[in-house]
Amino acid sequence: MRTEQLIARRLYYASSAHRTARPAVRVALIGMTIGVMVMLLTVCIVIGFKQTVTQKVAGFGAHIRITSFDNNNTYEYQPILAPDTLISKLAQLPHVESVNVFVTKTGMLKTQDNFQGIVVKGLPVAPEAWSFFADALIEGAIPEQPNDILLSATNARLLNLHVGETVLCYFVADDLKVRKFTISGIYNSSFFDYDRLFVLCPLPTVARLNDWTEEQVSGIEMRLDNLRYLDEVYDRVYFQVANRLDADGGAYYPQSLIQLHPAIFYWLDLLDMNVWVIIILMLAVSGFSIISGLIILILDAIPLIGIFKALGADNRFIRRIVIGEAAMLVGKGMLFGNILGLLLAWLQYALHLVPLDATTYYVPYVPVAFPWGLLIAVDLLILTVSLLTLLGPASLATRISPARVMHFE
Repeated sequence: MRTEQLIARRLYYASSAHRTARPAVRVALIGMTIGVMVMLLTVCIVIGFKQTVTQKVAGFGAHIRITSFDNNNTYEYQPILAPDTLISKLAQLPHVESVNVFVTKTGMLKTQDNFQGIVVKGLPVAPEAWSFFADALIEGAIPEQPNDILLSATNARLLNLHVGETVLCYFVADDLKVRKFTISGIYNSSFFDYDRLFVLCPLPTVARLNDWTEEQVSGIEMRLDNLRYLDEVYDRVYFQVANRLDADGGAYYPQSLIQLHPAIFYWLDLLDMNVWVIIILMLAVSGFSIISGLIILILDAIPLIGIFKALGADNRFIRRIVIGEAAMLVGKGMLFGNILGLLLAWLQYALHLVPLDATTYYVPYVPVAFPWGLLIAVDLLILTVSLLTLLGPASLATRISPARVMHFE
């Protein structure tokens, strides 16, 4: 251990035990700890919230959706053909996890006391097509029979329906169609707007309601293994299908998740600005805490610094002592801040201690994620800024005059 480091350690522990300097050291340590803790919690919560909302939006649709170019921005899509050759080509693209077709039909569920406008969405029997709703299932089972439907907990509550009961659904087009469905299961995604809208059932049932052939579908849904590759995969899909017509002359129209839901993702992007505001404020709090604490430590060590300079110590030697003493304060504050921040984040992740209004925030509790790369980057940013704030007080220590110190003593 170098001489400066040994002296810095002795000074830090001596100041921590000194009656005059101890409160300043504690205040600086607490300020540093709180700043680090708040910054890490902010990153964990915001990233968790963005990931959760994005997963819910993609669960009701997909990361990339291909429909007819002639659709009119409603759920009554013009049919397109989805041959196996096209599905196979799309599935072979990099980072594509699954490719499924879907068919939709607008209608109205009606009971003796109430009614609710809905969109019946038909999905194929493939397990990956139902994975999102299987995870959100709270009662019953995924539909298997042609007249089985999966109803949301929101609509089940509004219409006072339960698993195993039947309900009439009216479809109005050129003529009125009525189908009796059996509720096989109830799901709850906590995404109120979509829960109230979508009813799920096997794809052939909805295709028959539309009087479509087996090859006609409302669209193709593609799910990716990682959202960061969305733009890259979308560009590949666009160049593959955008200028292509199906056998019936219909034009394909690909859209990414962000294009389908721009308002939601604009709102999520605003959260990034909030993160930076909080990080800057906490860095300022931590920096002022460190500077004030370090100035107290320097004042407490003025006689010793004067003696060192009288014995021939140069400014670099003094600066290393001061920075080493402050680095111990920063290190301890970062250690405590990381422990408290990650512990609180883990408790929220495991126990869901802090609830939210799902109708407003789309999730029933504060979601938490652990983006370790980003957390490490935040720690490095805190460490860099903290060490930069030490340069001023360290330079102040080098200006202490041995003659004035001895005269004062």
